[in-house]
Amino acid sequence: MTSPRTRLRMVGRLRGQGIRDETVLAVMGELPRHIFVDEALASRAYEDMSLPLGFGQTISSPHTVARMTELARNGRALTKVLEIGTGCGYQTAVLARIARQVYSMERIAALIRKARKHLRDAGIANVHLRHGDGHVGMPEVAPFDAIVMTAAATSVPKALAGQLDRGGRMILPMASGNAQYLYVIERTDNGLVERRMDPVVFVPLLPGVG
Repeated sequence: MTSPRTRLRMVGRLRGQGIRDETVLAVMGELPRHIFVDEALASRAYEDMSLPLGFGQTISSPHTVARMTELARNGRALTKVLEIGTGCGYQTAVLARIARQVYSMERIAALIRKARKHLRDAGIANVHLRHGDGHVGMPEVAPFDAIVMTAAATSVPKALAGQLDRGGRMILPMASGNAQYLYVIERTDNGLVERRMDPVVFVPLLPGVG
Protein backbone atom coordinates (compact mmCIF):
# COMPACT_ATOMS: atom_id res chain seq x y z
CA MET A 1 0.00 0.00 0.00
CA THR A 2 3.02 2.36 0.12
CA SER A 3 4.81 1.14 -3.02
CA PRO A 4 5.65 3.18 -6.15
CA ARG A 5 2.87 1.26 -7.91
CA THR A 6 0.37 2.63 -5.39
CA ARG A 7 1.57 6.17 -6.14
CA LEU A 8 1.13 5.56 -9.87
CA ARG A 9 -2.45 4.43 -9.25
CA MET A 10 -3.00 7.66 -7.29
CA VAL A 11 -1.63 9.68 -10.23
CA GLY A 12 -3.98 7.87 -12.61
CA ARG A 13 -6.90 8.72 -10.35
CA LEU A 14 -5.81 12.38 -10.22
CA ARG A 15 -5.76 12.50 -14.03
CA GLY A 16 -9.27 11.06 -14.04
CA GLN A 17 -10.32 13.81 -11.61
CA GLY A 18 -9.17 16.49 -14.02
CA ILE A 19 -5.61 17.33 -12.93
CA ARG A 20 -3.75 18.25 -16.13
CA ASP A 21 -0.39 19.65 -14.98
CA GLU A 22 2.09 16.88 -15.78
CA THR A 23 4.79 18.51 -13.62
CA VAL A 24 2.51 18.33 -10.58
CA LEU A 25 1.49 14.76 -11.39
CA ALA A 26 5.12 13.68 -11.79
CA VAL A 27 6.08 15.17 -8.42
CA MET A 28 3.17 13.51 -6.64
CA GLY A 29 4.01 10.21 -8.31
CA GLU A 30 7.56 10.36 -6.94
CA LEU A 31 7.01 11.82 -3.47
CA PRO A 32 6.34 9.21 -0.73
CA ARG A 33 3.19 10.64 0.88
CA HIS A 34 3.08 7.88 3.49
CA ILE A 35 6.15 9.23 5.32
CA PHE A 36 4.22 12.42 6.13
CA VAL A 37 1.45 10.71 8.13
CA ASP A 38 1.46 8.66 11.32
CA GLU A 39 2.62 5.08 10.79
CA ALA A 40 -0.84 3.74 11.71
CA LEU A 41 -2.32 5.68 8.76
CA ALA A 42 0.42 4.94 6.22
CA SER A 43 -1.66 2.31 4.40
CA ARG A 44 -4.32 4.96 3.70
CA ALA A 45 -1.93 7.71 2.61
CA TYR A 46 -2.73 7.37 -1.11
CA GLU A 47 -6.51 7.22 -0.77
CA ASP A 48 -8.39 10.31 -1.90
CA MET A 49 -9.20 11.58 1.57
CA SER A 50 -7.86 13.91 4.22
CA LEU A 51 -6.23 12.30 7.25
CA PRO A 52 -5.83 13.55 10.84
CA LEU A 53 -2.50 14.95 12.02
CA GLY A 54 -3.44 15.67 15.61
CA PHE A 55 -3.89 19.15 17.13
CA GLY A 56 -7.18 19.44 15.21
CA GLN A 57 -5.33 19.55 11.88
CA THR A 58 -5.47 17.37 8.76
CA ILE A 59 -3.39 16.51 5.71
CA SER A 60 -5.43 17.42 2.63
CA SER A 61 -6.51 14.77 0.14
CA PRO A 62 -4.17 14.13 -2.80
CA HIS A 63 -6.66 15.76 -5.19
CA THR A 64 -6.82 18.95 -3.11
CA VAL A 65 -3.02 19.15 -2.91
CA ALA A 66 -2.70 18.59 -6.65
CA ARG A 67 -5.43 21.10 -7.50
CA MET A 68 -4.00 23.85 -5.30
CA THR A 69 -0.50 23.27 -6.66
CA GLU A 70 -1.74 23.24 -10.26
CA LEU A 71 -3.58 26.53 -9.72
CA ALA A 72 -0.57 28.11 -8.00
CA ARG A 73 1.81 27.04 -10.76
CA ASN A 74 -0.47 28.01 -13.64
CA GLY A 75 2.02 26.50 -16.09
CA ARG A 76 4.85 28.75 -14.84
CA ALA A 77 8.21 28.09 -13.27
CA LEU A 78 7.93 29.21 -9.63
CA THR A 79 10.82 30.96 -7.95
CA LYS A 80 9.59 31.90 -4.47
CA VAL A 81 6.48 30.49 -2.80
CA LEU A 82 4.90 31.23 0.58
CA GLU A 83 2.80 28.54 2.26
CA ILE A 84 0.52 29.34 5.18
CA GLY A 85 -0.08 26.23 7.26
CA THR A 86 2.84 23.80 7.06
CA GLY A 87 0.98 20.97 8.79
CA CYS A 88 2.85 17.69 8.27
CA GLY A 89 4.87 19.18 5.40
CA TYR A 90 3.39 17.24 2.46
CA GLN A 91 1.99 20.20 0.52
CA THR A 92 5.25 21.97 1.40
CA ALA A 93 7.23 19.13 -0.13
CA VAL A 94 5.17 19.12 -3.34
CA LEU A 95 5.73 22.87 -3.70
CA ALA A 96 9.44 22.45 -2.95
CA ARG A 97 9.83 20.00 -5.82
CA ILE A 98 8.34 22.60 -8.16
CA ALA A 99 9.62 25.96 -6.85
CA ARG A 100 13.18 27.15 -6.26
CA GLN A 101 12.48 28.26 -2.67
CA VAL A 102 9.51 27.66 -0.35
CA TYR A 103 8.83 29.65 2.80
CA SER A 104 6.28 27.99 5.08
CA MET A 105 4.60 29.18 8.28
CA GLU A 106 2.85 27.08 10.91
CA ARG A 107 1.21 28.33 14.13
CA ILE A 108 1.59 25.00 16.01
CA ALA A 109 5.16 24.39 17.16
CA ALA A 110 4.78 20.59 17.46
CA LEU A 111 3.73 20.38 13.79
CA ILE A 112 6.76 22.41 12.70
CA ARG A 113 8.99 19.84 14.42
CA LYS A 114 7.19 16.97 12.66
CA ALA A 115 7.31 18.70 9.30
CA ARG A 116 11.02 19.38 9.63
CA LYS A 117 11.70 15.68 10.18
CA HIS A 118 9.41 14.62 7.32
CA LEU A 119 11.07 17.04 4.90
CA ARG A 120 14.50 15.85 5.97
CA ASP A 121 13.44 12.23 5.45
CA ALA A 122 12.19 13.16 1.97
CA GLY A 123 15.55 14.77 1.12
CA ILE A 124 14.11 18.26 0.70
CA ALA A 125 16.38 21.17 1.60
CA ASN A 126 14.94 24.23 -0.16
CA VAL A 127 12.27 24.96 2.47
CA HIS A 128 12.44 27.66 5.16
CA LEU A 129 10.09 26.92 8.07
CA ARG A 130 8.84 29.47 10.57
CA HIS A 131 6.70 29.15 13.70
CA GLY A 132 4.34 32.11 13.52
CA ASP A 133 0.94 33.60 12.76
CA GLY A 134 0.15 33.05 9.10
CA HIS A 135 -1.96 36.20 8.87
CA VAL A 136 1.28 38.20 8.95
CA GLY A 137 3.18 36.32 6.25
CA MET A 138 6.86 37.07 5.63
CA PRO A 139 7.05 40.64 4.32
CA GLU A 140 10.82 40.72 4.69
CA VAL A 141 11.26 38.08 1.95
CA ALA A 142 8.32 39.17 -0.24
CA PRO A 143 7.24 39.45 -2.99
CA PHE A 144 6.17 35.88 -3.78
CA ASP A 145 5.06 34.58 -7.14
CA ALA A 146 2.64 32.21 -5.37
CA ILE A 147 1.03 32.00 -1.94
CA VAL A 148 -0.77 28.80 -0.90
CA MET A 149 -2.97 28.74 2.21
CA THR A 150 -4.02 25.43 3.73
CA ALA A 151 -6.58 26.82 6.18
CA ALA A 152 -9.88 28.57 5.46
CA ALA A 153 -10.13 32.33 5.82
CA THR A 154 -13.32 34.39 5.91
CA SER A 155 -11.83 37.06 3.63
CA VAL A 156 -8.61 37.64 1.71
CA PRO A 157 -5.87 38.49 4.26
CA LYS A 158 -4.72 41.97 3.20
CA ALA A 159 -1.19 41.53 4.54
CA LEU A 160 -0.71 38.41 2.41
CA ALA A 161 -2.25 39.92 -0.70
CA GLY A 162 0.24 42.75 -0.36
CA GLN A 163 3.09 40.22 -0.53
CA LEU A 164 2.10 38.91 -3.97
CA ASP A 165 4.33 39.83 -6.86
CA ARG A 166 2.78 41.24 -10.03
CA GLY A 167 1.38 38.28 -11.94
CA GLY A 168 1.48 36.23 -8.74
CA ARG A 169 -1.35 34.06 -7.45
CA MET A 170 -2.73 33.34 -4.01
CA ILE A 171 -4.63 30.06 -3.67
CA LEU A 172 -6.79 29.85 -0.58
CA PRO A 173 -9.99 28.33 0.78
CA MET A 174 -12.56 30.86 1.96
CA ALA A 175 -15.74 30.29 3.91
CA SER A 176 -18.98 31.51 2.35
CA GLY A 177 -21.87 30.89 4.73
CA ASN A 178 -21.78 27.20 5.62
CA ALA A 179 -19.69 26.31 2.56
CA GLN A 180 -16.04 26.72 1.61
CA TYR A 181 -14.62 27.31 -1.84
CA LEU A 182 -11.15 27.46 -3.30
CA TYR A 183 -10.29 30.93 -4.59
CA VAL A 184 -7.60 32.21 -6.92
CA ILE A 185 -6.47 35.78 -6.18
CA GLU A 186 -4.23 37.15 -8.92
CA ARG A 187 -2.30 40.41 -8.83
CA THR A 188 -2.59 42.15 -12.18
CA ASP A 189 -1.55 45.57 -13.46
CA ASN A 190 -5.08 46.71 -12.57
CA GLY A 191 -5.13 45.29 -9.04
CA LEU A 192 -6.38 42.03 -7.55
CA VAL A 193 -8.65 39.73 -9.55
CA GLU A 194 -10.63 37.12 -7.59
CA ARG A 195 -12.09 33.87 -8.97
CA ARG A 196 -14.12 31.25 -7.09
CA MET A 197 -13.24 27.67 -7.96
CA ASP A 198 -14.03 24.29 -6.34
CA PRO A 199 -15.92 23.48 -3.13
CA VAL A 200 -13.49 22.31 -0.42
CA VAL A 201 -13.30 21.55 3.31
CA PHE A 202 -10.45 22.94 5.42
CA VAL A 203 -9.80 23.72 9.07
CA PRO A 204 -10.21 27.44 9.86
CA LEU A 205 -7.33 29.90 9.70
CA LEU A 206 -6.69 30.88 13.32
CA PRO A 207 -4.65 33.78 14.74
CA GLY A 208 -1.74 33.53 17.15
CA VAL A 209 0.64 30.65 17.83
CA GLY A 210 0.49 27.45 19.85
